[in-house]
Amino acid sequence: MTARVGVVTFPGTLDDRDTQRAVRVAGGEAVPLWHRDKDLKQVDAVVLPGGFSYGDYLRAGAISRFSPVMETIIEQAKAGMPVLGICNGFQVLTETHLLPGAMLRNDNLHFVCREQKLRVETAGTAWTADYSDGQEISIPLKNIDGRYTASEWVLDELEAEGRVVFRYLDVNPNGSLRDIAGISNAAGNVVGLMPHPEHAVEPLVGTGRTDGLGFFTSVLKKLVSA
Repeated sequence: MTARVGVVTFPGTLDDRDTQRAVRVAGGEAVPLWHRDKDLKQVDAVVLPGGFSYGDYLRAGAISRFSPVMETIIEQAKAGMPVLGICNGFQVLTETHLLPGAMLRNDNLHFVCREQKLRVETAGTAWTADYSDGQEISIPLKNIDGRYTASEWVLDELEAEGRVVFRYLDVNPNGSLRDIAGISNAAGNVVGLMPHPEHAVEPLVGTGRTDGLGFFTSVLKKLVSA
């Protein structure tokens, strides 16, 4: 069985092709999904890739939340389908309230593009099982609206429930509260993060490292064993 992973393209999406390639490198079948279509083409998981969906008008991810494809994704995510939001995709997940909190403009007010070190805080999600708790990885980061924020009680809840999935190490590039780089929902099937694992799956491109490949192998193993 080859797991089918849908990759959504919105107007302004930049990293859909890179994400499709990452899925194929990991051994899965990448299925393109168009923002206007409610049909998910019988995929087993979905990735919302990075970019500037709908030009980031109003707020980053705010318009994408109302696209037809998201109606089905929200429904399937609540039923347990694995969903990964990368950068702009993470912003979309907060706008849909599949993940709590919000993304604000970077505290330095500049677009940041760098190789970023992260700590994997939990391997207990659909997208991180091939990592180990406390593992340090390095993958690219590129954003201007990457500052994660939430109320203190939401932050405390995320910490207490082990739902902070990634934390920035060495430097906090955007001012995210508690150095949070990625979080999950309570069930662990929905994960959002700002850095870009799809740009670190082959040694000849991107960072020259393969630290991001585990995202895609993790979900494929979960789907095949389900």
